[in-house]
Amino acid sequence: MELIPGLPDDIARECLIRVPYGGFSTVASTCKGWKSEIERPQFRSQRKSAGHSQTVVVMAQAVPDPSRETGFSKLSHGPVYRLTAFEPLSGCWSELPPPPEFSGGFPMFCRLAAAGSDLVLVGGLDPVSWEASGSVYVYSFMTGTWRRGADMPGVRRSFFGCASDGDRAVLVAGGHDGEKNALRSALAYHVERDRWVPLPDMERERDECKAIFRRGKFHVVGGYSTAMQGKFEKSSEEFDPATWRWGPVREDLLAASTCPMTCVDGDGDDDLYMCRDGHVLALRGRTWRAVAKVPADVSNPAHVTKWRGKLLVIGSPRSGGAQKVYALDSSSCNWISIESPEKFSGHVQAGSCLEI
Repeated sequence: MELIPGLPDDIARECLIRVPYGGFSTVASTCKGWKSEIERPQFRSQRKSAGHSQTVVVMAQAVPDPSRETGFSKLSHGPVYRLTAFEPLSGCWSELPPPPEFSGGFPMFCRLAAAGSDLVLVGGLDPVSWEASGSVYVYSFMTGTWRRGADMPGVRRSFFGCASDGDRAVLVAGGHDGEKNALRSALAYHVERDRWVPLPDMERERDECKAIFRRGKFHVVGGYSTAMQGKFEKSSEEFDPATWRWGPVREDLLAASTCPMTCVDGDGDDDLYMCRDGHVLALRGRTWRAVAKVPADVSNPAHVTKWRGKLLVIGSPRSGGAQKVYALDSSSCNWISIESPEKFSGHVQAGSCLEI
């Protein structure tokens, strides 16, 4: 059966790859043929190679607290988090629908990772009981629906590192258990198969570490051991899925013992970027160098991500302030201020960038 009656399938595919991602759920519900077409692995690659893919940054973002501006935020109830989506090219902001289980707010400190055109939400703390969860939820941008994934096995961990290979697998490492013991264990989740597999343990315990997938390897940066409680390491470890082994610990990867949450994958010869002490720093080889001064509006960064040669920094001038958004062009080192409506000015706790 023809995808579009009266048109060759090649022409019909050219039409479908031009549909904005917000229309995919309508396309999927129109007929089985269209649904099968947009769910093919080749559809996403064809869309990207033809220049029609769209970048979307999804964030776990707090609903803005009106008491913030009056100085009574410390007396108000805890923040309620929802998932917001920002399209850097169009400047459009929107909110993703929650699954029924999270109608009152998403788990605090949950982790987000992109796997193809799916968004994977892992763990977090229940906003009512504050108990750590091992739950997994997968949102399909193709159908606009959520599905429940297999729970993360093992101890209930929180504040773990989480990153995706960008295609099929989400990897987690470190964090701490219910007794605040830092963890060395790591796991991988295959999104399509809905299956978890254990990885070999890391060499060191790493609570509050940052995970980054770069050049085919899973990097776990910083964190701290149970004994050091809050004193961050400067070291990192990397896992190679091809050999199923961790490499040797790289000492002094970071220039200082600091929280690594602003670390992101670099561009070109730069291995990593991070925000520290009012500057954007770039790591090349073993040397960190300052490439730009962070604008005062985001001098207290909450989230940093990278997209198409640009660095997106979301933050505020002070703790608890309204979040502002800036983009840094990594080639020219020039900043661009990005408008964000008041309803999208809440604190950002986690995020992930998808190419749909």
